[in-house]
Amino acid sequence: MVSRRVRRRRRQFATVGGILFLFLIYTVFISGGGKKPSPAVAGHNHPSQTKFPAHSPLNPEWKGNGKAVTLAFGGDVHFAGAVGARLAQNPATALGDTPAQLFAGAQLRMVNLETALTAGQCPQVASKQYHFFAPPSAFTALKSATVTVAALANDHALDCGVTGLDQGLAAAKAAAFPLVGAGDNAAQAFVPYRVTIDGQRIAVIAATQIIDPTLISAWTATSAQPGVASAIDPTLLVRAVQEARRTADTVIVYVHWGTETLACPSPQQEPLAQQLVQAGADIVIGADAHVLLGGGYLGDAYIDYGLGNFAFYDNAAPETDSGALLITVEGRHVVSTNFRPATILGGLPQPLTGAPAATALQNWNAARACTNLAASPSFSLASESGETVPFTAPATTTTTSSSGTAGTGTTTSTSSTSSSSSTTTTPSTTTQPTDNAG
Repeated sequence: MVSRRVRRRRRQFATVGGILFLFLIYTVFISGGGKKPSPAVAGHNHPSQTKFPAHSPLNPEWKGNGKAVTLAFGGDVHFAGAVGARLAQNPATALGDTPAQLFAGAQLRMVNLETALTAGQCPQVASKQYHFFAPPSAFTALKSATVTVAALANDHALDCGVTGLDQGLAAAKAAAFPLVGAGDNAAQAFVPYRVTIDGQRIAVIAATQIIDPTLISAWTATSAQPGVASAIDPTLLVRAVQEARRTADTVIVYVHWGTETLACPSPQQEPLAQQLVQAGADIVIGADAHVLLGGGYLGDAYIDYGLGNFAFYDNAAPETDSGALLITVEGRHVVSTNFRPATILGGLPQPLTGAPAATALQNWNAARACTNLAASPSFSLASESGETVPFTAPATTTTTSSSGTAGTGTTTSTSSTSSSSSTTTTPSTTTQPTDNAG
């Protein structure tokens, strides 16, 4: 016989045990084990907060096969002035041996080719102030200078009209020299240059934010028109990045942008850089200002807003400040960066050493101060939706004067008056700087 007291204690133990069991169930399956979520990092998308395919280039942590690849970038190249005379004398030595020195150690080497390329004279002179054109022997010069690929997306690619562009593209094909950023239509203009280096798949896209305001319509590549890859409306460029991101280990964008002779980014550059990085670009390189701008990290992507001139007729500082930027990557991970300073003499870049090199490097690092870029990487700004949802440029407001000249696309609207009116447009247009140096 069990006493009444014992039976009562058994019932108490059973009740308490049941309560503890229910509490355990609640703790494990409902409250998540009592673990509080980690606080978000302000201003960045921490990889743990955004779901990415683990084994896909869409993941910001992607390193491909883990092998390092070094890429080298220079600024604007054309064949006017002293460089043109050297080209006429001997294409194989036109750019000298210093570009190879500046690019040494890189497995891919890229510049902006800021000139039309024609079979002879300029067949269709564009209605603009400055014109640059060179013969197909320019490709011999570029190859001899160890340049791998060149961007043709700029405000001189059609200086000799569509006929000149056709001749240049044909000459590049005959020379087996890759150009990016221009084509018979928009699809061709935005096609990346793709190469596999040590098993790492590299994709390079080029576009321009700078086209003479009166020539934007005529020069922009469309579905039915030859021209350059335009980033004035960033939609096609950002979508090209999204497309390349799916199958490339490293995605690079070379953009012709900025305001001439100004060493800080323009109001159009920073938003585009942000859009490209959010879409999955790992490296964004720029030229056009003809002076050096700062470089640094936007999240974990690397941006350089302007590499100035590389082989050019400018003969006075700061337009003669030059150099090559080397970036080593493992897939999407930027391992290291190295700027090699130079100065232009006789149209060609001359590597700096000793105290002049140290001063030039110090000045280049100081230029980062106005870029909103960081000296070291942080969390990725990319998101799965940013890399996969088809991009459309956000609506912005432009101010149109009575003369019909469009203002900066990022300005706020103003009250309508008899002389001006505000309209909302998608996409925005950009204010074009004066092209006084090419």
